[in-house]
Amino acid sequence: MVPIFLLLLASCRPIALTTSPEKEALVIVLPEKAPVRVAFGANKLKEALANAGYLVAIVTPDKPLKKGWKILVAYSNEATPVNAAATNNFNVSGKEGFTITSTENLLTIKGADASGALYGCLEVAAQVKNSGKLPANLQLSDQPQMVLRGTAIGLQKPYYLPGRTVYEYPYTPETFPWFYDKALWVKYLDMLVENRYNSLYLWNGHPFASLVKLPDYPYAVEVDEATFAKNEEMFRFLTEEADKRGIWVIQMFYNIILSQPFAEKHNLKTQDRNRPITHLLSDYTRKSIAAFVEKYPNVGLLITLGEAMEGTGPDDVEWFTKTIIPGVQDGLKARGQTVEPPIVLRAHDTDAPRVMKAAMPIYKNLYTMAKYNGEALTTYTPRGKWAELHRSLSRIGTVHLQNVHILANLEPFRYSSPDFIQKSVKAMHEVYESNGLHLFPQASYWDWPFSADKTPVRLLQINRDGMWYKAWARYAWNYKRSRTEEVTYWSNLLAEEFGLPTDKGAAVLEAQEQAGEISPKILRRFGITDGNRQTMTLGMLMTQFINPFRYRVFTLLYESEAPEGEMIIQYAEKESKKEKHLGETPLQVAEEIVVHGQQAVAAIEKAAGAVTKNKNEFNRLRNDMYCYNAMARHYSEKVKAAIAVLRYKYSEDITDLEKAVPHLENSVQHYREFVNLTKDTYLYANSMQTPQRKIPVPAVDGTFKTWAEVLPVFEKELDTFKQRIDSLKSSVKATPVKIIPFKNAPVTLHSQTKGVYSLSQEQPIFADTTVLIQVVAPELRGLKGFKYSKAEQVAKGTTIRFTARQPVKLLVGYFNKQAGFSADPDPNFAKAPELETDASASDYGQSEIKISNALVAGNLPPVNIHAYAFKAGTHTLNLPKGALLLLGFIDGTQEIRMRDAGLAVSAKNIDWLFE
Repeated sequence: MVPIFLLLLASCRPIALTTSPEKEALVIVLPEKAPVRVAFGANKLKEALANAGYLVAIVTPDKPLKKGWKILVAYSNEATPVNAAATNNFNVSGKEGFTITSTENLLTIKGADASGALYGCLEVAAQVKNSGKLPANLQLSDQPQMVLRGTAIGLQKPYYLPGRTVYEYPYTPETFPWFYDKALWVKYLDMLVENRYNSLYLWNGHPFASLVKLPDYPYAVEVDEATFAKNEEMFRFLTEEADKRGIWVIQMFYNIILSQPFAEKHNLKTQDRNRPITHLLSDYTRKSIAAFVEKYPNVGLLITLGEAMEGTGPDDVEWFTKTIIPGVQDGLKARGQTVEPPIVLRAHDTDAPRVMKAAMPIYKNLYTMAKYNGEALTTYTPRGKWAELHRSLSRIGTVHLQNVHILANLEPFRYSSPDFIQKSVKAMHEVYESNGLHLFPQASYWDWPFSADKTPVRLLQINRDGMWYKAWARYAWNYKRSRTEEVTYWSNLLAEEFGLPTDKGAAVLEAQEQAGEISPKILRRFGITDGNRQTMTLGMLMTQFINPFRYRVFTLLYESEAPEGEMIIQYAEKESKKEKHLGETPLQVAEEIVVHGQQAVAAIEKAAGAVTKNKNEFNRLRNDMYCYNAMARHYSEKVKAAIAVLRYKYSEDITDLEKAVPHLENSVQHYREFVNLTKDTYLYANSMQTPQRKIPVPAVDGTFKTWAEVLPVFEKELDTFKQRIDSLKSSVKATPVKIIPFKNAPVTLHSQTKGVYSLSQEQPIFADTTVLIQVVAPELRGLKGFKYSKAEQVAKGTTIRFTARQPVKLLVGYFNKQAGFSADPDPNFAKAPELETDASASDYGQSEIKISNALVAGNLPPVNIHAYAFKAGTHTLNLPKGALLLLGFIDGTQEIRMRDAGLAVSAKNIDWLFE
């Protein structure tokens, strides 16, 4: 390192001056060609000193200095590559570090680099602000433990744009007016640098068609000329302002997504997960990336290889090494630049270790990223195969980032538990061995920049959730802080925020930390998924508690994103067998969350009468504590009801069902309280209001996003349950629902099959095997299935092209091979639609299992039925590699009652108690 100590005090030229009669004069000494971020830091220090009453000048070393205080800023002008620090899970290089020393009338700030000098200036500025004077006898050295510390903003919306699907949002003032608000950007960037974040990630499906033009594909641009010019201006403004603050801007995009006009020109879909890579797709994407890198050289790229392309075969390696990286290299060559911008690879729906092994020899400035607790916040004790993936990426020699993603289980309430966050960052280092943070907004990601609060003027997330950003940044910088120190720090901060005595600030902290345990515990012990498709704060159906596999429970949630423990169905089975329980149990959590809720409310009430500042925000926070309490009580009672109902499954004793009734009644009553607490305070529970939302009930046209909408569902569930018990007690069986077989709908096939067969016993289902149908659900009998070669399905996938004169539904059967929690999927069977890894998995309404255990053939796993809906017209459907069944077309208006046909399940099905 080459330090520039700027001790040339014999000749310094003044640049700026602030006068004050109260304090002595001082100068801040900078070199004439100081980097913009060093100058920015010096100006922030000057501002703080001026506010404290000092006469301040920023000078360069070419004029004599007068007597008085001098602040000398030093930094290394040798750039240290970020990945030089990646030999383990700490920043051993000292990158961004600083040392501050002071003697009589001389304070020196020495940065390991320009960012270190920036942070050193900000540290002194903060101390001046807190004490009102320049600190004397200061000896301080500091550096971040995490190399990259960044936040995410989505250029996304809660809904789909007309004629488009998931992630497809061109940059326009109509869709994103906030993107063009320079004052808002400055406010946000100032918040980032104040908290020492050094990266900002912009998430979008396909940003290139809003930001660059391609000579070979001029028709690909998705915005008009005026908007394109605004986008250029704003992107340059944003990157320049970010650079002043030591912040990398990193543009995220999904693969493979095409611009809409490009796709229409070539008769392609904008997204098709299962289509093969072609020269046209590769050439368009490569040239888009090259143009972007050439135009915006200081912007990094965050790559998602999964979701919009199949991430399990060789395609991910080929696309990354033969399209994306060459595109970046083409852009650098066109610009005459050799410094590589960072490329961050998400380990999402792709084999990231394999991709990185292929990529590292051809590109050096690579990073990896994986979700911390999926799309939620559930635990600070991660484990299992997900932890193994993180560690494998941390050990390959590059910086590995933790993606605190979406936070679907925290929406929409305030969440800022420093204790939970500090322990999570500790786990990032000590369990995952990682060295970087990528942080999503605490709530309302899809509705940026606003929160979900129902207020006369909508609240900005950066104002409401400032403590969220501050806590993650504080521990990303240094998580090794004593608990005593942290309680004092946050208590004082909250006391200042709300004008409270320190002990009352501590009470607010206690409320936050008690509430901070509730949502993580609920999801990790009772939930269906860690993903977007579940809005946990809206509650769950009883059938989701007692038969989670019917709803495609995401088992990684229990295997890796929770302490060792039991699902509700496992707990009930062990109870029936009088077996010893393991780890964290559902009943234990049901009791604990109630205590957390009670203590959160009690703590916030201790402070309520003493608030003198920001009273409206305090009252909103206070209401959130009551919301957490009501939610905890609702879940606790419903879980106890579910345990009692599952006991009946094994005992067949009606008294077990009767014991569930008061618990279920209590759960509904607590939910009514929940409705009253939220109806005038929140616009919605979930910010993503598209068909991807499935739990507790499917969202249609933005419905079922409030508690008031869900309450009638739970009330009906209770009434149905009581009726079913009455029927059992009177020995009068409930009238079974009459099942009417579906009728075949006419279509014209344009693709090749190996023939058709009737869905009935003893019928072969593949052209190249002797496997026969043993039993089939009654509604499917008589449908005409399409026969394929199983071997060809495994090798190439399945494609069907057809024309329908009316809306139709195609019934597709996926083999439900139940693997152990840690087992990898069997490549012989096609993977069923899964929203956790494929956001397009509901484009045709196909993500839900319509009829589970609906067909059994030979010794193959039972078959679950998914329905793909199509309008009249000609369509091509590409399905994933692996065996599956195309079981025929039915009328598009035909309702399919969701149920478990139970043809392959030996255990008793009791879903009917609630349906």
